[in-house]
Amino acid sequence: MTTRREFLEATAGALAGIAFVGCDLMAAAAAPAQAQARRREVMVGGKRVKTVDVHAHCAVPEALALVGLKLGTPGAATRPDLSMVTHVSERMRAMDEQGIDVEALSINAYWYKTERDLAKQICQIQNQALAETCAANPDRFVAFTTVALQYPDLAAEQLEEGIKKYGLRGAGIGGSVNGVDLGDPQFDPFWAKAEALEAVVFIHPQGSGVAAEIPHRLKGNGLLGNIIGFPLETTIALSHLIFDGTLDKFPGLKICGAHGGGYLPSYGARSDLGCSTQPTQCPGGAHGPIKKKPTEYLRQMYYDTMVFTPEGLRHLAAEVGVSQLMIGTDYPYPWTTTAVDHILQTPGLSDADRVAMLGGNAMKLLGIKA
Repeated sequence: MTTRREFLEATAGALAGIAFVGCDLMAAAAAPAQAQARRREVMVGGKRVKTVDVHAHCAVPEALALVGLKLGTPGAATRPDLSMVTHVSERMRAMDEQGIDVEALSINAYWYKTERDLAKQICQIQNQALAETCAANPDRFVAFTTVALQYPDLAAEQLEEGIKKYGLRGAGIGGSVNGVDLGDPQFDPFWAKAEALEAVVFIHPQGSGVAAEIPHRLKGNGLLGNIIGFPLETTIALSHLIFDGTLDKFPGLKICGAHGGGYLPSYGARSDLGCSTQPTQCPGGAHGPIKKKPTEYLRQMYYDTMVFTPEGLRHLAAEVGVSQLMIGTDYPYPWTTTAVDHILQTPGLSDADRVAMLGGNAMKLLGIKA
């Protein structure tokens, strides 16, 4: 496998114009040293703990430009602080202040409606840029590969290239693809490759799923397209992976659901009872054609801790297990600046539980060194 250092040396000229980090590698590399004095060290039981945030966003301006988008224009998807050029120092200062040692970077899918060649170009630019950023700051960033999931065979190739060539840690995908749910058999080539590579697949709503399909119900005051629509899209995505049999066909999949897995962990028992209550709608047995109770699959997937309250975190841990939980901040979107304290201050957790959720689980899953 090509290391990130070997990749940078071999492709330095080709990457020089990438706006994601541009030619500012020296400044970006120097930023951690400048911020070190303010870096918060998280302690559990008197010992320093390495913390990992699995839910952090960024964008690549050069790739956005291919579909007529740019950072800084109206709309949450194009926030200027998604850039790792102009805002890398600001990002690392925020990480230092909050006690985040490592971010796992992902890019929300906006390319699912593009034709094959353009989608391939967008993802290639993004994955090269992600690799360069991680190589410039290897102790602060890892990243998820971007894939053109509307072309599952291409997505499988991109995932393998992202891991083997660029040193990325898995894939970031949306909760659906142009109205097609992730459990559809057309995506099996991608899932097969993810299982074979033992790659983590981070599922995040892209804003064009549930919120677009029921727009009238989510209009009005309250940011309902996000507040309800995003967790609902994750709930639907994970449910399809369970009930459509994807997790039976590919039992080694490592799935991580954003926003605490949506509503599914809080109401998983209803999934267990559904088919026995309405057997005519679930041919194949008490749980339909799947091999286990839905809640058993629930406990083999992973989730971020974006549930905001101690009771929410306690309940999530009780439903899916401490071993399945990892910090999520949603940076740079301003949902929380206290993700570390959320775990430290939740009653009833042991020191081992806190260490696992703060970073131990993510380090093991993403191959991050201690």
